[in-house]
Amino acid sequence: MDDLQTSEQTQYLRFHLAGKNYAFDVLKVHEVLSLVKITPLPSAMDFLSGVINLRGSVIPVVDLHKKFGMPPAQETVDTSIIIVDLLHEGEATVIGALVDAVKGVMRCEKKDLEPAPRFGMQLNANVVSAIAKKDGDFVVILDTEKIFSDKELWLIRDQAEEEAEKDETGS
Repeated sequence: MDDLQTSEQTQYLRFHLAGKNYAFDVLKVHEVLSLVKITPLPSAMDFLSGVINLRGSVIPVVDLHKKFGMPPAQETVDTSIIIVDLLHEGEATVIGALVDAVKGVMRCEKKDLEPAPRFGMQLNANVVSAIAKKDGDFVVILDTEKIFSDKELWLIRDQAEEEAEKDETGS
């Protein structure tokens, strides 16, 4: 067999955040939305921008700039919300991730991926699953399952459920 038949390719959705390249595993991405109205919620978590209504479902939206301690970004025509499916304690959770711009799907072979360095990064190394070198740039591949702590996910889920209940009761 030749290398083409034995190589494993993985696809990632590449996006920009504070001028840098990041990506999510495309299998974790539900869809990509243009920026829509986000309803703010009172929250102890400053990175929770609020919620959106996605075909009748209340989806919490997280500002990844704030989550990762980056300077705030100005909204532009390229600002997008990536809808990500997470599995937390056996329960599916859907979250929107606010990003500067979605750049498309990239394919990487295992040989294109390097493990995340354990120091010298702005992000917690535990949330980085790999670093890819693509088109002369580095792309930080984020592990969607590790971006949020258990406590954060419970709080996000609780606040989204409270907002959904308010919508149903009209209060």
